[in-house]
Amino acid sequence: MSPLRRRLGWTLVTVSLFLHLFTIGCYSTQPDVFAAFTVMPIWLWGAIGLLLSGGAFYFMRAPLSLVLSGIWALTLLIGSDEARALGHIGKAAPQPGPAAPFKSRKVLRVLTINTGNFYFGDPTDDIIAWDPDIVLLQQTNPAHTARIAARLYQGKGDFRTDMFNGVITRWKIRREDRNRVIRSQQMEVVTPDGSALQVVNIHLATAATDLRLWKRSAWRDHSHNRKLRRQEMSVALQILGKTTDFPTVPTILAGDFNAPATDVVHRQLSRDFIDAFAETGVGWGNTFHRRFPILRIDHIYSTRHLTPVRCRVVETRHSDHRFVVADFLMR
Repeated sequence: MSPLRRRLGWTLVTVSLFLHLFTIGCYSTQPDVFAAFTVMPIWLWGAIGLLLSGGAFYFMRAPLSLVLSGIWALTLLIGSDEARALGHIGKAAPQPGPAAPFKSRKVLRVLTINTGNFYFGDPTDDIIAWDPDIVLLQQTNPAHTARIAARLYQGKGDFRTDMFNGVITRWKIRREDRNRVIRSQQMEVVTPDGSALQVVNIHLATAATDLRLWKRSAWRDHSHNRKLRRQEMSVALQILGKTTDFPTVPTILAGDFNAPATDVVHRQLSRDFIDAFAETGVGWGNTFHRRFPILRIDHIYSTRHLTPVRCRVVETRHSDHRFVVADFLMR
């Protein structure tokens, strides 16, 4: 083996190893200063790491490079959000039409969708096909929300809307707590058995999109953007706590988080909420972009008063997001 091939091989192993340690550190601790790095799915950096370790094996034929490749593969299997669905193979997915009972018990169906202000067309038919009990809309307006509500429940349902979001339900909305600070809604829905269900529809700050990582401004923008979303989530949770008996009441919190499932903002919910897709989702769970979804930024969470039993992501031509459907049992 020539000295050049050996030198190239060791260089690639070293870079791959450093990238692995840096990736593990960033995704496990999620520091704001490295938000521009962790906004991307971990498998992107894993693919680069595997390419480097594979190149090292080509040059050196050393077992160390194969071991490093195995470490990368294991890291991606454990750390990537997309791999979670592998543990749900064999589970049932929600199907179009009225939600089927789960073990002879009636379920609650929730759907969340970013309508994109109808820029891509009217998603009403797509929503109707799933016959949801509660619909959470982001990037909508009062006229669009009213139109969907009228067709979905033929005027028999209830809805609330503001300039940004909308919530529609086949049941009665008893109370709404308005919040003009951030793009969120909070209301109390009365279910058929008379129990109260808190519904929070949230649309966090639009994500930073500058991926020119060689520029300091990109890192600064992503860091500021993440802090802003974390502040918005804190405000929403504070309002929920002040206006209800949360976390002792059944609550659905869903919408467009503009943050992937690995983002630190989700840790604010981990104590009191369950991520429906992480718990029982099947199929490819990423929701953005519709044509090539690499990020799961649309989510449905519930408190432990509700048990998610089925969840999936559904493609629509009438949004740049895919939408999320989840079925729940009330405990």
